Amino acid sequence: MARKLTGILKNEGGGEPVAARIEDYERRYGGEAPDGPGARKADYRHFENSYYDLVTDFFEYGWGQSFHFAPRAENESFAASLARHEHHIALRLGLGPGMAAVDLGCGVGGPLIEIARFSGARITGVNNNALQLERAARRSEEAGLGHLADWLHCDFMQVDAPDASFDAAYSIEASCCAPDKEGVYAEAFRLLRPGGRLAVYEYCLTGRFDDADPGHRRLKAGMEHGGSLPDIARPHEVDAAVRNVGFELVEARDLAAEAPPGIPWYQPLAGSGLSFARVRSSAAGRRLTHGSLWLLERLRVVPRGTTRVSGLLNHAASCLAEAGRLGIFTPMYFFLARKPE
Repeated sequence: MARKLTGILKNEGGGEPVAARIEDYERRYGGEAPDGPGARKADYRHFENSYYDLVTDFFEYGWGQSFHFAPRAENESFAASLARHEHHIALRLGLGPGMAAVDLGCGVGGPLIEIARFSGARITGVNNNALQLERAARRSEEAGLGHLADWLHCDFMQVDAPDASFDAAYSIEASCCAPDKEGVYAEAFRLLRPGGRLAVYEYCLTGRFDDADPGHRRLKAGMEHGGSLPDIARPHEVDAAVRNVGFELVEARDLAAEAPPGIPWYQPLAGSGLSFARVRSSAAGRRLTHGSLWLLERLRVVPRGTTRVSGLLNHAASCLAEAGRLGIFTPMYFFLARKPE
């Protein structure tokens, strides 16, 4: 269930006031910082934890518990499209009962719970953010799937698990947060048994992205700053990183470009808000939420700084929607890789 608007950031952890934390985030990692991209990579643990402590409540309020995109067929529900996107990962990995898999960057557990329910595999969720991991563990128990879910509070670049622990690994729009693609893929390689497979939905710039276009560069910077992304890669960089760490690249393609006619992945961010199903994530819904938070902040119902966090996410959502419309960015560059026997 989505979080209530009045509950956003009221239980935000860390002790430090929200206003101070968002100010520090923007000062250290924003587009106007002297070395924003460099700082995001060098200090990525602090960068990611600061961001997700601030935005997790907003994500759950506006999107649900599966923090990713998916194309949607006509007359298909938003929730069904997300589940189908998750099932695709399970099917490509061949997950089934008796198998052990690892979810690298599991968020609040929405996809892990769905994939465990769908496949019957036992899945270990890895997350460096304590707030999200606590919610994920609680929800797996509430869903009656605690016997199929384990949780590790650690960095997905350095997972606290022995070599060759898993039959399969996956990451759904999470490895984009890694400061080094080879680093996170190499860790997946280490964790897999010989013959094990890795499936990833990766954020990528497409061939339509033009470095010489200031508008394209502005959208890229907005997505990175507002989406906690050290740097958005290109498909050939992802492919090279996969091969460089020892994987056999079985398949690689942009599922957004191949999606059949229907509702594109970015439409929930760009829509008018007239759909009751997605009013909170739409442009109109975000404006309404932002205005409501402005009032609630002044009434001291939500912490000071909450509206500033909302503004950061609204800007990121606008950049994502525009980059999707232009076709210069995809959140679902899918690849399947195999560790040699």
